[in-house]
Amino acid sequence: MKIITNILDLNKAIYNFKNIGFVPTMGGIHKGHVSLIKNSQKKCKKTLVSIFVNPSQFNDKNDYKNYPRDLNKDIKILKKYKVDYLFIPEVKDIYKRNMKKFILKESEKVLCAKSRKGHFEGVLDVMNRLLSIVKSKFVFMGEKDFQQFLLIKKILGKKYKINIVACQTIRDKNQIALSTRNKLLNKASIKKASNIAKKLFQLKRNSTLNNLQLPINLSNIKSEFVSKYKIKIDYLEFRDEKKLKLNNFKSKYRLFIAYNINNVRLVDNF
Repeated sequence: MKIITNILDLNKAIYNFKNIGFVPTMGGIHKGHVSLIKNSQKKCKKTLVSIFVNPSQFNDKNDYKNYPRDLNKDIKILKKYKVDYLFIPEVKDIYKRNMKKFILKESEKVLCAKSRKGHFEGVLDVMNRLLSIVKSKFVFMGEKDFQQFLLIKKILGKKYKINIVACQTIRDKNQIALSTRNKLLNKASIKKASNIAKKLFQLKRNSTLNNLQLPINLSNIKSEFVSKYKIKIDYLEFRDEKKLKLNNFKSKYRLFIAYNINNVRLVDNF
């Protein structure tokens, strides 16, 4: 695996390769990331992983400061799975160019975009910069952050005429969606998050029965979770998969949740 730390060296390394799969990450490599890498390796001749903890997408300075980082461990894992290139740029290198800022439409300000002001603008900004550097044909992203995937596919996939490939959410034995932030959870929080995930899986299954003749009261479920697990829920909503419109049960839909448990924010969908 070739480790690259600046844009000039990256350009030299990948100049002759047209079929490169790109897996952007913020590090804390886990089995979810590994699944993205394997999907890339099946489809592309070369795979490039980036590790860059992007400051502009954190609307909480403490969240950025406390975000789990272990570069040496990440490198060992990526070498094990035979990644071709690892790109680890500096903040000043990524942000040295002036580039167009993204402004979300009012219709797009739902779920995390509603409560985390500036978050997705920061995500789109850094992904725009990375894609202008890497110039890959395929980008592999997990479905756990489904809203993020949709926005990048809609805006940047169209801009660069590339394929933004959604990959299935990978879960641990407790049914919790794998996330780097999970490393911040203690045993009690893991048990609570597991119970919540299992309950929401069942809720999604129930929502498909009898064509929704049995109404589902999400307000009651939110109250139950808050009372039982002592969590703060940002949202718990059914939305369609295409435009994230509320309660569109006529087309494919998902159940979305974001909540804080002991000051750790978890996001998931079912």
